[in-house]
Order: sequence, then C-alpha cells, then structure tokens
Amino acid sequence: MSISETLLFEHIQDSLGDNTELDANSELFSTGLLDSAEMMRLIAFLDEKTGIDIGMEDVTLENFDTVARIQEFVAAKR
Repeated sequence: MSISETLLFEHIQDSLGDNTELDANSELFSTGLLDSAEMMRLIAFLDEKTGIDIGMEDVTLENFDTVARIQEFVAAKR
C-alpha cells in the first residue's frame, strides 16, 4: 500500500507541532527539524499505514530526509 503525500505531511506537521512551512523537498532530519525519536515514530507510522517492513539498513537520510524521498522509498519497498 502506498501513502498519500497529504497524510505524510499531516503526520510530520503533527510531529513538529508548529507552523513550519514544508514542501516535498524540505530536509527533515539533516537540518534537525525532526530527531531520532521522531524517526522511530515515523517508521511506526509508515509500518502501520503501508504494511512495509523497514529494516535498520533502510533508515538513512537518503530514504527519509524529505517527504519526496520517503514516498520514493515506500514505492520501492512495495
């Protein structure tokens, strides 16, 4: 199952808890917007919504630093 960009943005905005402006290419982890605890929350969210198995080897900035990369990663894992 894929995940919509809207649902992913909503989850991330909820994690930020403020009005930070984001787009599909906003860097989330490399800039410190989100931390390792939020990474774990994001992985659990993706697992719940998509059913994909995310291994520790998958948890990289290349796969998770932007909404666009997250969606590409999820699409590749399906």
